[in-house]
Amino acid sequence: MAHDLVLRAGTVVDGTGGPRRTADVAVDGDRITAVSTRPGDIGVGRREIDADGMLVTPGWVDIHTHYDAQATWDPYLTPSGWHGVTTAVMGNCGVGFAPVAPDRREYLVEVMEGVEDIPGAALTDGIEWGWESFEEYLDDLDRRRFVADLGAQVPHVAVRTHVMGDRGVGHDPASAEDLADMQRLITSALRAGALGVSTSRTPLHKTIRGEVVPGTHAEIDELLMLGHAIAEAGHGVFQSALHHPDVPGAFGWLRAIAAITRGPVTFNLNQIDAAPDVWREVLPLLDEAAADGLAVKAQIAGRAIGILMSWDGTVHPFVHTPTWRRLADLDRDARRAALRDPEIRQALVTDDAVPGTTSFGRFVTGTWTKMFPFTGETDYEPGPERSVAALAAAAGQSPAEYALDRLDEADGQGLLYFPLMNYSDGNLDLTHRLQHHPSTLMGLSDGGAHCGAICDGGMPTFMIQYWTRDRPGDQLDLESMVRRQTSDVAAHVGLWDRGVVAPGYRADLNVFDHAALDVEAPRIAWDLPTGARRYVQRATGYRATLCAGQVVAEHDEFTGALPGRLVRGPQSAPTT
Repeated sequence: MAHDLVLRAGTVVDGTGGPRRTADVAVDGDRITAVSTRPGDIGVGRREIDADGMLVTPGWVDIHTHYDAQATWDPYLTPSGWHGVTTAVMGNCGVGFAPVAPDRREYLVEVMEGVEDIPGAALTDGIEWGWESFEEYLDDLDRRRFVADLGAQVPHVAVRTHVMGDRGVGHDPASAEDLADMQRLITSALRAGALGVSTSRTPLHKTIRGEVVPGTHAEIDELLMLGHAIAEAGHGVFQSALHHPDVPGAFGWLRAIAAITRGPVTFNLNQIDAAPDVWREVLPLLDEAAADGLAVKAQIAGRAIGILMSWDGTVHPFVHTPTWRRLADLDRDARRAALRDPEIRQALVTDDAVPGTTSFGRFVTGTWTKMFPFTGETDYEPGPERSVAALAAAAGQSPAEYALDRLDEADGQGLLYFPLMNYSDGNLDLTHRLQHHPSTLMGLSDGGAHCGAICDGGMPTFMIQYWTRDRPGDQLDLESMVRRQTSDVAAHVGLWDRGVVAPGYRADLNVFDHAALDVEAPRIAWDLPTGARRYVQRATGYRATLCAGQVVAEHDEFTGALPGRLVRGPQSAPTT
């Protein structure tokens, strides 16, 4: 009997970390049914894909995305869908859109717009509200089909606001009754299929009005309540966005939650200039937790958390100048015309910045030694000699003049890059080191979020292209990088049925040319609802991507197949 599909003679990197091998892979329905290193052993397929010279891996599992709204209008879940992601998990950092009463919808939009830089008009216009409870939200998603599977987490911000109303928004302490109501809602949501619970503890996460989000200052008993809800439901990961300097001090309650749930707890770990050595304190704490049998993990990025700057983006070096503020509300054509005016240009480079509320603006304004032009190759590990400061000096210009000229390139679509986190001393050596630690997880791609400032949804492709092939000097092991983006993260969120190329596992697969794999330069697209803008970054080098046994992309283009669906709760490993 013929198989539905056979991937023929590919180099299989199976997601376990084991050595690569040449093999045929058979698919029937949504499952892998055979993997054989003996040519012709598994017979023929109704369709066959010649994978000779290609790598065959599990589809990427991205556990840190923000498609909570986009999933209601974009079945292709871009940019993740362009980058071989076959399972995405959203509802991170405590933000999302359920549970919600009708009169609180606009507030949750303001939260998401402020925290994740997703245009509010696009959210308001694009979300097809059809729910109030989290269970109803899951039902709404369950009726939809996607290019990849989608898992959801329960956002603390929405739960607190739903239960406490204005008191929750105003950061009042939760009463015993409030805690009981929140726990009931979360437990019910988990039993309905949520994969976990998330919260935010960082002052960087603010609404569009500049207020820190509900739950930021919640007392420890409220955080422990989140753990008790997970324990009562019997499953679920706990995810927290922490203020980077506060991570060591948070370990007490992180450990307490892990002890309550007896399950996975994860938080973001980044290196920032204000606290460059926090990671040195955190790694021993992770080791101690592991030794004590507590599954506390740090989510790390695969490159710098980098701010993209352009005239059409959220932030650039002149965003807080009085002159720019007079231009900011002009339409694009009028603004570009104004930017050709010599007097306006001179004012931009001589103005002093004024205080602003733009989330990233205060970090980048005037920091010329850590700002780099993206011209030609998009270099995510540029040396100091490529900074705006260094290049401006060589050109005999002030840094402001040089930066302005670079933004003007490509008909006003020039890009500057500011590696805000994880870039130190001109390199990504710390990121390299953290990839080896057993208590770190791949995450923080933020697919679907930070539309006007960050475009890291292509990180899964970058991890293979750069770290296992292109980085000068120290590279990372291909088998380990595949494992970290597949079985490691799938298991962390309880999806034991995917992330491995072996019989019985989900037929979520990537076939790609390792030598040709690449991330394209980021660019602004005006493709959100209402024509709002976002940065996008596509990939090249993918021969095929399969989700649930169907070919959803070929030669870097979608086929139109949409087999992905909502994943409800943990999924068991295949029986052998």
